[in-house]
Amino acid sequence: MKRHTVAFIMAAMIFGMTVQAQQPQLVDGIAAVVGKTIIRYSDIEQAYAQVRLHQGIQNAQVERCALLENMLVNKMLVHKGMVDSVKVSDEQVESEVEHYLQAATLQAGGKDKLREVFNYSYDELHDQYFDILHDRYLSQQVEYELTEGVNVTPAEVTAFFAQYQADSLPDIPAQYEVSEIVIEPIISEAERDRVRDELNLLRERVLKGENFSMLAKLYSQDPGSASKGGELGFFGRGRMVSEFEAAAFALKPGEVSPIVETQYGFHIIQLIERRGNNINVRHILMQPKTSSDDLLRARITLDSLAQEIRKGSITFEDAAKRYSDGVSKNQGGSVANPNDGSARFDKETFNQLYPGIGIVAMEEGEISNATAITTSENKQAYCLIKLARKIPAHKVNLTDDYDRIYNAALQAAKAKKVYEWCNRMVKTTYVRLADEFKDCPGFHVNWTKGSPSN
Repeated sequence: MKRHTVAFIMAAMIFGMTVQAQQPQLVDGIAAVVGKTIIRYSDIEQAYAQVRLHQGIQNAQVERCALLENMLVNKMLVHKGMVDSVKVSDEQVESEVEHYLQAATLQAGGKDKLREVFNYSYDELHDQYFDILHDRYLSQQVEYELTEGVNVTPAEVTAFFAQYQADSLPDIPAQYEVSEIVIEPIISEAERDRVRDELNLLRERVLKGENFSMLAKLYSQDPGSASKGGELGFFGRGRMVSEFEAAAFALKPGEVSPIVETQYGFHIIQLIERRGNNINVRHILMQPKTSSDDLLRARITLDSLAQEIRKGSITFEDAAKRYSDGVSKNQGGSVANPNDGSARFDKETFNQLYPGIGIVAMEEGEISNATAITTSENKQAYCLIKLARKIPAHKVNLTDDYDRIYNAALQAAKAKKVYEWCNRMVKTTYVRLADEFKDCPGFHVNWTKGSPSN
């Protein structure tokens, strides 16, 4: 039976809270109790709806049973954390709560629309999100302590893989390992001065009484916050780049900072509210523009460098170390997938990062022409791409997918450790299941026996 992650279950519960107003309301009830915590039928149905949406369903009752066991495990971990007085940072939880509240507010079209869309006010959503996310951090901490010593050997990875039938193995789409050389043109001091002057004028307008939020909507070049009047939502220390964070935390409510320069450009910041160790600010971002002449020089430089690499005058790896402005230069240009940290990209992920390069048509060892890109910091640049390795579409196998199989084997070993722990804990913990779940097939834990209160 599959074991969904705690993060998946929690995400399904949170997502369910924000969509339930759009669906018929069912009569709810208690499906299970662990210690002093409960699992409602609606919790299972919300998670089940997410599984159907993303994976499809073969057997509805089996899937519901699998989801329930995941929730029971999570509640057992939470129960253990409560008994042992495991500490969870309220500031850490609060910071994540704000992200969910921002998403819900944006979806509803404003705080005043939350009850109309989701059946909850802003404060009610805050309290429910806080409880769910607090339990997530608590269960993760207890689970980490239980499984931190678990590891798997190469022989165990091989044995784990061998238990699957060939026709049941998933198909992996074609994947690519790539290296890059990036050149970001240097922006002239005159252009930097122009942006500073424009931002200073906006700051003076705010100080004279104009609305910061309205000016942010009109002039800010931060695509994520401009439409919200520059508001970023609550965050704690360590979440923003250091220059921005230092200026923001030094402000008093309503105060506007001097110009702050970060890797993203130039900002002015206004503190909206301070709540414990978290603050909410709005900002206006303006970014110096790269001139067309500077971009052309970058392209010519890279095209010349590509010719030298193709002639064998320098290796791609050495050229990356010597000339690239990319974060990958110290690794000889080797690029990590931002989604999972691996060295491999599928076509879709690659195209998102390098939309002008046809990776599918390239051969191993081939180098692209200089191509315009936008960096993660929203700066204009040019790059060369080398296709280091192409892995054709295939069934999962130990040769091409060892890291993937290793991670799956490790997660299975950790799950086994947690199930064994639950089988011990259930003997001394109050656990009760609704009648329709007592005979669930495939439970890894004997939830209905052992506890003196059952």
